[in-house]
Amino acid sequence: MKFYTAMPKTLKPFYQTELNKATTLLQQGKLQECWRHYERAHILGQRYPLQHSYVHWLMLKFGIKIKSTKEVLGQITRLVFGGVKSFVGTVPIGNTGGANVPPLKQMEIPEDLAAIINNTKTN
Repeated sequence: MKFYTAMPKTLKPFYQTELNKATTLLQQGKLQECWRHYERAHILGQRYPLQHSYVHWLMLKFGIKIKSTKEVLGQITRLVFGGVKSFVGTVPIGNTGGANVPPLKQMEIPEDLAAIINNTKTN
């Protein structure tokens, strides 16, 4: 079993770009577009406990902002279990992380993100 602890340095800029875009869009009130970038950051970070948990924290705050009980409850559950699943390498690859999808459902990774992940070398 492989333990995932740190995001590869070559992947971090792509992850951070998605978070930066989400922050900008959130500040502009473009909530749907913001959410899309949280989902993309989730896909990039889901194998790494800190990054995975951080995206779920941002999604939780987003759920509070939009007053979505479903999202808030879904994110609390994902915060409790997501980081552990990342650490032991049992995350459902491609899952976008929102309460609108089953937490254990594997999903197709968008082509551009798949290329980034496939071209990223480990630390």
